[in-house]
Amino acid sequence: MKVNILSKTDTALLLNEIKNWPENSIPKIKNLKMYEIEKDKKFLLYNDFSAIKINKIILPFVGNQELINFFPYVLVDMGAIKFVCNGANLMRPGIVHFESFNRNDIIVIKDEEHGKPLAVGIAIEDSKTAISLSKGYIINNLHYVGDKFWDLYKEIRLN
Repeated sequence: MKVNILSKTDTALLLNEIKNWPENSIPKIKNLKMYEIEKDKKFLLYNDFSAIKINKIILPFVGNQELINFFPYVLVDMGAIKFVCNGANLMRPGIVHFESFNRNDIIVIKDEEHGKPLAVGIAIEDSKTAISLSKGYIINNLHYVGDKFWDLYKEIRLN
């Protein structure tokens, strides 16, 4: 695994890619630390800010509670948790509550009982359309509790 500290210029360029994130969700960052897990899979870290980059998509890290609270979420029933935490895309029958979101928005997936974040993905449908559906994929699950990013973060915290 490669670890790089990005220059101020490279950090600014990377942060420019997430300018469409919710207002006030990005703190002032000078130099991001980037952990390359695999080709096109990177973990980004700066103090309390943590995010992941998969190909060209940058998502908030599911373990960063403060950051993910800025994003819309859906609640899933207890039966969907096992599948979501194994990387499955989220299907309509498992969703019990929607916040308003548009197609291609970043969405946090939480469990209905405790409201704990389980995964982060990209909306395949907007919330208005999704509510009216009875089946089909709604969210493309890109990052979830227990994936390689999660394991790396636990390792970093221990050191």
